[in-house]
Amino acid sequence: MINYSELQEKIKKLEGPILVFGASGFIGANIMRDVFTVRTDCYAMTHDANSAWRLKLLNIPSQNILHCDITSANSVKHIFDEYQPKTVFNLAAYGAYSKQSNVKLIYETNVNGTVNILDACADVKAYVHAGSSSEYGTNSAAPQETDTLEPNSHYAASKVSAAYIIQYYARFKNVPALNLRLYSIYGQWEEPDRLIPVMIEKARQGGYPNLVEKDISRDFVYVTDAVEAFVDAALNMNPKLYGNSYNICTGKKTTLEQLVNLVQNEFKISAAPVWGNMQNRNWDLKDWYGNPENSNNELGWKAKTSLKDGLRSTYTWHEQADYTDTIVAAFKNPRLNAKISAIIACYKDDQAIPVMYERLLKMFNENKLRYEIIFVNDCSPDNSEQIIAEIAARDNNVIGITHSRNFGSQSAFLSGMEISTGDGVVLMDGDLQDPPEIIPHFYKKWVEGYDVVYGKRVKREMSFFMNLVYKGFYRLFSSLSYIKIPVDAGDFSLMDRKVVRELINLPETEIFVRGLRAWVGFKQVGVDYVRPERMFGKSTNNWRRNIGWARKAIFSFSFVPLEMLSYVGFILTGVSFLAMIIQIFARFMYPNVPQGMTTLIVLILFFGGVQILAASILGEYLSKIFEESKGRPKFIRRSVIYKGKKLNSSSEIENFKKDNQIAK
Repeated sequence: MINYSELQEKIKKLEGPILVFGASGFIGANIMRDVFTVRTDCYAMTHDANSAWRLKLLNIPSQNILHCDITSANSVKHIFDEYQPKTVFNLAAYGAYSKQSNVKLIYETNVNGTVNILDACADVKAYVHAGSSSEYGTNSAAPQETDTLEPNSHYAASKVSAAYIIQYYARFKNVPALNLRLYSIYGQWEEPDRLIPVMIEKARQGGYPNLVEKDISRDFVYVTDAVEAFVDAALNMNPKLYGNSYNICTGKKTTLEQLVNLVQNEFKISAAPVWGNMQNRNWDLKDWYGNPENSNNELGWKAKTSLKDGLRSTYTWHEQADYTDTIVAAFKNPRLNAKISAIIACYKDDQAIPVMYERLLKMFNENKLRYEIIFVNDCSPDNSEQIIAEIAARDNNVIGITHSRNFGSQSAFLSGMEISTGDGVVLMDGDLQDPPEIIPHFYKKWVEGYDVVYGKRVKREMSFFMNLVYKGFYRLFSSLSYIKIPVDAGDFSLMDRKVVRELINLPETEIFVRGLRAWVGFKQVGVDYVRPERMFGKSTNNWRRNIGWARKAIFSFSFVPLEMLSYVGFILTGVSFLAMIIQIFARFMYPNVPQGMTTLIVLILFFGGVQILAASILGEYLSKIFEESKGRPKFIRRSVIYKGKKLNSSSEIENFKKDNQIAK
């Protein structure tokens, strides 16, 4: 077995900072675990926050988990410029599993991504790349590193390309880089649907998984040995080795029959295995094992953990890790370990902002949620911008946005959504009438599978009359709307990233978030809460504003006013026709009926009023068409504060926006 204290001493010798690309994956997470045990200047690079469930369960702090899309040169450059790494481990890959079948993404990730990282590695001391034994393809029987590569899949071809790219950068651009061709790595934190984890779980139940042919072989390497291979490669980096590839393997061919026999004897399974009850996969080869001679001699690395010891260690970890309820549950439902972005629209809320931050921070920490807080200062005339800047300076998870003028809360929410990177996004008003303590209830429903969880105001802490007015409006609005809009639901909600993406992509200028949120659909549910009074200051709403909100809602999501005009027109035409008949009849039957001005005036005023009302309703719809036709931006950002740095120029803000969109 590997000596952990010896490994830790080696890790201490690595030059930092250390970046681990693909850290949310199986091997990357193990590297982060072992490195973070002895030092904190290491950072986990992840592309999809949903896949970072291992890092959360390993208690890696959120400030050490960074989002970077390696297919974007700009995103990679931003990370290197900010953190100035000296050691880079690149385990980012796509296509190794059958479920990863997007051919374009295979090459974008494994080839273009490698180029982008190597381009940024001018000042690093060591770049160690996770290659694959798949590079050998059909030439899989104990090949040496210089043997012919015969890739037999898009994934294998992309990894071969990456190996040659590394060789080029090392030998012609002097980048200190090595490629490690990993064989069948297994152990703690491997995907629960892979061979060894499934084998262990079935062994715990006294049986076996479905099996392919018994003579299919592998070269199994315990994951901690693989971690040591990366560390040894970085420590032994020298110009003579630059660009080389090395086999990370034991050199031992293990057939599935031998593996099953070992599991059967080690864990005392009485049942007999059934061979061939699962179809062979395309990558199943009968002679798939490596030659570790060069890695032993040139890197000083050797696999130290026997398959028996590795299986026993993995079995023990499964028992201790509450495997089914914790590991499997997190793997199947990544929302359990997701990142939440809270977007707070602020206008005249300078007193409430510090309280909002403290309550959000307390709530996120108590519920062990990775978080991002985005304060959107909608050109507030008070001290909001300075207060947000002070908070952002001491908490890197806080982003401050300031608009060039007051665009309204709906635009503020959209501005924050564009920049947010969370898997779930919470919208809140900055006046503390949306209690942060309700968010865990939203989160629970979201984890259950709902894509939109909105707050349902069962009661407002205001006068009986105003409560009645609000409730009446919501029911009127819901009945008039051409889509089902929840009653008593404001903007306060948690939305999944896919819902946020759809809202951002909607082209309309006139924004009414709660209506659009209902319009995009997806699985939605409400959570009851009591909406408290405003804690500080006076509400910026008044009767005029409230009527404006009502008009915006109704004319954005209802055609009933137009339909009513049609009905009124038909009715009045009928009444007029009937009145004409009566008048003609009365003229002949009762020639002495008095003719009065009052009736005429009333009729003129009535029909004139109807015409003006009709024109005003048509005007409302025409004004919306006019507004949308202009194509003006929904908001303009004057500045963005990110990790304590203030971005003022439009180019800086635009690059930051692009980086954050890439991270999603």
